[in-house]
Amino acid sequence: MARVVVGKTSDIIEGKLTHVTAGGKEILVTNVEGNYYAISDVCNHAGAELHEGELNGKELTCPWHGAKWDVTTGNLIWFPQKLKSEQSFKVSVEKDTLYVEV
Repeated sequence: MARVVVGKTSDIIEGKLTHVTAGGKEILVTNVEGNYYAISDVCNHAGAELHEGELNGKELTCPWHGAKWDVTTGNLIWFPQKLKSEQSFKVSVEKDTLYVEV
């Protein structure tokens, strides 16, 4: 796995959905209560860009069909059919720099 710089922690504002491309993957990065999380940015149901959805606490709602994901784990919270979990990525912070392992 490669460790990729995402940016400064100050750029990842709490409650905001941030899209980055790291290691050739589309990744959504967010800050929930001062902790940083990263999951795949592409909904595995129909390919929506999840950073265009809405975040309420740790619950991310897909902008296209309303699937709900836990951004802290990538697990599906709700959808009428069973979907795979979104891939999650390990996030680390050194000083004020945020890294994602891809």
